[in-house]
Amino acid sequence: QVQLGESGGGLVQAGGSLRLSCESSGRAFSRQFMGWFRQAPGKDREFVAAIYWRGGQTSYADSVKGRFTVSRADAENTMYLQMSMLKPEDTAVYYCAALSSGSIYRPQNYDLWGQGTQVTVSS
Repeated sequence: QVQLGESGGGLVQAGGSLRLSCESSGRAFSRQFMGWFRQAPGKDREFVAAIYWRGGQTSYADSVKGRFTVSRADAENTMYLQMSMLKPEDTAVYYCAALSSGSIYRPQNYDLWGQGTQVTVSS
């Protein structure tokens, strides 16, 4: 059974940085697209970033563009989310996911999810 697992979350001050990792126990990264989402308390899960696994093309939510970078290490079966210039509004549980089909921006189109990792940004 293919599984995804996130790590790297924690507590950081505003303006700081964190790097999240997403590891796959199987061939999740054979999917065309992998994505990062986040969910804050009381809010819907929202798109953060995605990467086209073969070509490396990336896409970002406007709220994180210029601050977050998604990348991959194919040989390590690992995807990363480098987060810089963090803001309190970035506080959320962050999830990695594998796209099944359709738009990369809709969480409903992803069918494989990690358990999430908490990111808390203090002001």
